[in-house]
Amino acid sequence: MSPQPKSMSLFERQLTLWVGLCIVAGIGLGKLAPDLAKSLDAMAIYVNGAPVVSIPIAICLFFMMYPIMVKIDFGEVAKAGRNPKPVLLTLLVNWGIKPFTMHGIATLFLGGFFKDLLPGTEVVKDGSTVELYRSYIAGAILLGIAPCTAMVLVWSYLAKGNQGHTLVMVAVNSLTMLFLYGLLGGWLLGVNKMPVPWEALLLSVGIYVALPLVAGYFSRVWIMKAKGPQWFADKFLRFLTPVSIIALLATLVLLFSFKGETILANPLTILWIAIPLAIQTLLIFAITYAAAKLLKFTYEDAAPSAMIGASNHFEVAIATAVMLFGLNSGAALATVVGVLIEVPLMLFLVRVCQRSRSWFAA
Repeated sequence: MSPQPKSMSLFERQLTLWVGLCIVAGIGLGKLAPDLAKSLDAMAIYVNGAPVVSIPIAICLFFMMYPIMVKIDFGEVAKAGRNPKPVLLTLLVNWGIKPFTMHGIATLFLGGFFKDLLPGTEVVKDGSTVELYRSYIAGAILLGIAPCTAMVLVWSYLAKGNQGHTLVMVAVNSLTMLFLYGLLGGWLLGVNKMPVPWEALLLSVGIYVALPLVAGYFSRVWIMKAKGPQWFADKFLRFLTPVSIIALLATLVLLFSFKGETILANPLTILWIAIPLAIQTLLIFAITYAAAKLLKFTYEDAAPSAMIGASNHFEVAIATAVMLFGLNSGAALATVVGVLIEVPLMLFLVRVCQRSRSWFAA
């Protein structure tokens, strides 16, 4: 794998500030130019009448992921596959712990502590009427059963984790989602049968992970042969370094221009939903990070193991909530709140990882 920077750049160190500015800019764009935001939002790949993949966001995510994918040395990936412990840990946390802690925390806060603050009912797509707090819990569950398979590569890179292991964990969790997402979702949502959004899952994994991975692999091989490793490291990677973060910020502007009106219309509701989601993120990170310490992982393996559990595949969660309950449902709103809090929280956890590096064996 190509060497990673020894320290974060000034731009990376102030990323939380840029994220905040982009969120404000996105909400402002949606408010000041609603027709533009709606036109961009309508540019999507639809499945069964529901938007599954936003084309503008997919383009931004490609440029966010490609600079990371092209750095991956697949020889390192092969070595990572020979040490299964980090993969087994992330599978245990993502599928044996995380869905159930999310269900429990969301039910405790949204169905208990905050229940009286979330009054009202809504009619969902199948025509049934549900209490709003139950719809918010449903959205939280959809986030909890969707481990991150794209953005985690950004968090692992910023934390200077093992990108080979991160990619292996992403691949394994992507495949596991195809089998367990619908089963766990159906059970935790308390229904007899939940339709599995196969098209959303496959399109999401293909566009957000497979496409930049394939492009990164083949362009890396071609550039290495044509220009050599030194030119690749000194010229090409230096040019690409800011691209990933700039694409991340552009993604945030787009996301919040699409959903800003919903957020502005429900400020307190956003807060009540955000609290249990934030607690869940911090709890899962702590559980995984502590387990990695007990299992004597290196820091490079511990950081991405904790990151992939703490973060969520919000694109899939949003698409599933829209397909199952409708675009304006409480469940869809809860998944949007997941986007709102994830980037600042994950940037905070990146710093936690960096400052605790000495806890782990070399």
